[in-house]
Amino acid sequence: MMEFRPKTDRYFVVLISAVLLAILAAFIAPILLAPESDAASTAVLLTLCALTIGFVLWITLTVRYVFHPDSLYVRGGPFRSRIPYSEITRVAPTRDILYGYRLLTSRDAIEIFYKSAQLGSVKISPRDAGRFLHELRRRCPQAVFDPSLPGA
Repeated sequence: MMEFRPKTDRYFVVLISAVLLAILAAFIAPILLAPESDAASTAVLLTLCALTIGFVLWITLTVRYVFHPDSLYVRGGPFRSRIPYSEITRVAPTRDILYGYRLLTSRDAIEIFYKSAQLGSVKISPRDAGRFLHELRRRCPQAVFDPSLPGA
């Protein structure tokens, strides 16, 4: 079993920080704008705020890509996919990280297309892309690898 952590870039840190600030503002604004609210509703709002922020951080901080003997396992928080190597058809670079199924923390990403994908592919951003792609090529000789990928 070989595990890879994701690469994280400044763009992603800024994006997640903005999302967390927006969540915080959405939950704190009602408390500040309605000072007559009772302690119970304040406690509920603060609890929901903490749970929402915790969920976003759980997804973001637990992203991993693991090579198993028969499949690539990608996970982040509650989102997990086991991709059999035999189903991987194509691997290409991508910078489109806002749409589709993605478990990544960088715009410098790789898109893996596979037969059973509900959205057609998964986008990932391994920290050591060259080593990751070398291992993926070894395990997926049938897949087409874009020539612009590292180590092509």
